[in-house]
Amino acid sequence: MDLTFDLARTALVVIDVQDGIAFSGAATPNTPEQLVARNNELAAVLKNTAAQIVLVRVKNDGAEGFNPITDAPSTPAQPMSAEATRLSLDIATDETAENVIVVNKHNWGAFYGTDLDVQLRRRGIDTIILTGIATSIGVDTTAREAAQRGYNLVFIPEAMTDRTEQGHNASVDVIFPRLGKIRTVAEVKTAIAEAK
Repeated sequence: MDLTFDLARTALVVIDVQDGIAFSGAATPNTPEQLVARNNELAAVLKNTAAQIVLVRVKNDGAEGFNPITDAPSTPAQPMSAEATRLSLDIATDETAENVIVVNKHNWGAFYGTDLDVQLRRRGIDTIILTGIATSIGVDTTAREAAQRGYNLVFIPEAMTDRTEQGHNASVDVIFPRLGKIRTVAEVKTAIAEAK
């Protein structure tokens, strides 16, 4: 399978799996319920191990000003309610989980303008297992930012979803193989179990 982890150097980074995004519209190829369930599986096997679990969310207060002039229809960024920013994974409210951090992002990528890189480097992390929503936007942008910073990447498309099949497939088929390894939930869980 060619996949091994040093858990002390590994982080699961989950992008934007929060109620106001995961459940806000059409999702393909994975439903919101599948997205949450598969990310819950991964977080559960990593809970209180040497690995780090990073839950990234958009917590827009309306002041970020990320409103580019585009050809595609777009609406200006609006403040998000507390309900919309609520993280959807069980581990987000699990008080017994000791290896979870939350990073609030302001743009598509999780590194730009956040302390994610500092949080990972101070823990000696060099490998990121990447999941979330939207595959072609938040996940893809974060993947490119991580690659530029020298992180090893493992992608789990089963634990991602997008607004369009075209967007999801473009990232999974074209971009991600050039940045890291693509594996299934089962393959990653097996490698984690072997690393424990």
